[in-house]
Amino acid sequence: MKPSIYSMRLEDLQSWVEQQGEKPFRATQIFEWLYQKRVASFEEMTNIPKTLRERLNEHFVITTLNTLVQQTSKDGTMKFLFELHDGYSIETVLMRHDYGNSICVTTQVGCRIGCTFCASTLGGLKRNLQAGEIVAQVVKVQKALDETNERVSSIVVMGIGEPFDNYDELMKFLKIVNHPKGLHIGARHITVSTSGIIPKIYQFADENMQINFAISLHAPNTELRTKLMPINRAYKLPELMEAVRYYIEKTGRRVTFEYGLFGGVNDQIEHAEELAKLIKGLKCHVNLIPVNYVPERNYVRTPREQIFAFEKTLKKHGINVTIRREQGHDIDAACGQLRAKERKEETKA
Repeated sequence: MKPSIYSMRLEDLQSWVEQQGEKPFRATQIFEWLYQKRVASFEEMTNIPKTLRERLNEHFVITTLNTLVQQTSKDGTMKFLFELHDGYSIETVLMRHDYGNSICVTTQVGCRIGCTFCASTLGGLKRNLQAGEIVAQVVKVQKALDETNERVSSIVVMGIGEPFDNYDELMKFLKIVNHPKGLHIGARHITVSTSGIIPKIYQFADENMQINFAISLHAPNTELRTKLMPINRAYKLPELMEAVRYYIEKTGRRVTFEYGLFGGVNDQIEHAEELAKLIKGLKCHVNLIPVNYVPERNYVRTPREQIFAFEKTLKKHGINVTIRREQGHDIDAACGQLRAKERKEETKA
């Protein structure tokens, strides 16, 4: 299998073009064809010399994703189940907001983290995605938006998989989509979420990027977090909070804590009090997530009045908090849910 040209950063492409005896500016032209004109073949790159187009065709592929299922919610949310070249499937979600169109991308086929509330981890981890396969998700959705003269304005890396478990490919992806000659999504319009792989949090802090950063927290203490998220056995909550403090001090940027509310599990007032104590004094924001019901899991939704009581308790302690607006409730909205339903062989244990 030839490598995906979408995996090439502009500087990588410049080096390759020079090795072919061409001027570096040809790489910029290729980038513009790929990301601004969004061509499907090298043959369409009409201002590139024919010999160079032939070499591109010999060395690379323009990754294509086969759409297996496309769902559209009443609120405009679109969920895609894409098939990769090796037959595995991934999910990508387009969410419409007042401020623009946001896309949630996947970084792995499956996931090894094992969170007990998540459909993404059903069947375990199959493989990491190449940077080009992550980029291709954005390009594919952008092509769908081209038909209505819309654009992808923000990206959240919160789909199937643990982004920091595929760190090098993630970083390539971020640099490609952020590049002015690429898809030119501003760094402050990109958010990366992790379940808490501590060494990578330190590494990410040292990258000196303006990317937004989120932690999937979901519990205010070690015991409960371990029940919900087995990763807490390897990367314990006190050490995770130390890494978060390092990130804030190093970057000066705010951290978002994602907190899914599970009925009768982590949604009581005492949990809110404990959470406020855990994060007090940090430059942070809490995103409360009323969870989508997943048939393969036993968790139920927190009642509305309980969600508001939890929020009120955090605000009382001066915590910046919002309740995530529900989207795609009438389709298979939970992460990994559509894949679990449509590709049972792929997701069974």
